Amino acid sequence: MRKFFICICIFFSSNFINAQEYKFTPIVDIECSDVKSQGRTGTCWSFSTSSFIEAEIKRITGKNIDVSEMYTVRNTYPKKAWNYVMRQGKAQFSEGGLAHDVINSISDYGLVPENVFSGLSDNSNQHNHTEMVAVLKGMLDVYIKNPAKKLSPRWKEAINAVLDIYLGKNVTEFTYNGKKYTPKSFRDELGIKPNDYITITSFAHQPFYSNFILSIPDNFSNGSMYNVPLNEFEQTIINALEKGYTVELDTDVSEQTFSSKDGLAVVPLHNDKAAESLLSVRPEKVITQDYRQQEFENFTTTDDHLMHITGMVKDQNGTIYFKTKNSWGSEGNRVKFGGYVYMSSSFIRLKAISVTINKNALNKDLSNKLDL
Repeated sequence: MRKFFICICIFFSSNFINAQEYKFTPIVDIECSDVKSQGRTGTCWSFSTSSFIEAEIKRITGKNIDVSEMYTVRNTYPKKAWNYVMRQGKAQFSEGGLAHDVINSISDYGLVPENVFSGLSDNSNQHNHTEMVAVLKGMLDVYIKNPAKKLSPRWKEAINAVLDIYLGKNVTEFTYNGKKYTPKSFRDELGIKPNDYITITSFAHQPFYSNFILSIPDNFSNGSMYNVPLNEFEQTIINALEKGYTVELDTDVSEQTFSSKDGLAVVPLHNDKAAESLLSVRPEKVITQDYRQQEFENFTTTDDHLMHITGMVKDQNGTIYFKTKNSWGSEGNRVKFGGYVYMSSSFIRLKAISVTINKNALNKDLSNKLDL
């Protein structure tokens, strides 16, 4: 009887320990701009990468600059439209994009502050691109059908006119803090060099330490990525944060165990413990390169959302979580931790599609392997 009582005590004690509420201790916490809301748009790629660039500006110059997300969106849509029309509809035309689309826009068109180009119209305070995208898609589909049997080059002017109406006319010159700039001169004064930024991923269907184009729907611009083994992929994120660099993240958020409401993203060892794992610390799966690849190839891991990693914390058991800034606002019952989500090491290893970093954040060994 005494042995039975002891076993029962051990069982409940073990489950009590495993059911502890999360308690996080900061490891690295890099200053960044306030959490914003992307509203009813699919422009997380611009919001997150703009936040990443704002952190880079702060690191380089010490200045807090609110970068316009919609200036990048405005300049990227014509590229999306061209790709869709020239491929005669055999491509994706959507609101999505990737971090390198922002970097490409910065290279081609520069940067402007938010107060110079907000992308808002009709005195609105929230972005909503539902109607605009439907109009653009409808127009592009007509151009692809080519009813006149010879496509007029004016279609590009028509698309730009729609973008002017919904987002605003493009910026060529502006005044900021009493000084005149072009978007490119503003970029240059802030020390942002587009060639400094690279994207890193980890998939076994391509050789490691090579450069390749990852075939995912939102990679409309065929951006290339450096491929590294999974352990080096995660360590690259850690090294960057420890050096004071933030990290741009492309990830899957379609899992039940990603929750902005609870501010957590985990990979529980037992699938039937999904709900419990968002409330209390639970054992997680060990993520290997093979398992990551399997989940990507069977479409369990998909390219859903881009966010901004700004730090690291650990729970009471020593497990590392990455403090990740979202773009769904900072208040309300949809978000916790002020709009941040703590992503466990296992979640990042399994669900992170890629990261974009300043190449100077790489350790010397990996930089040499990638010939950078």
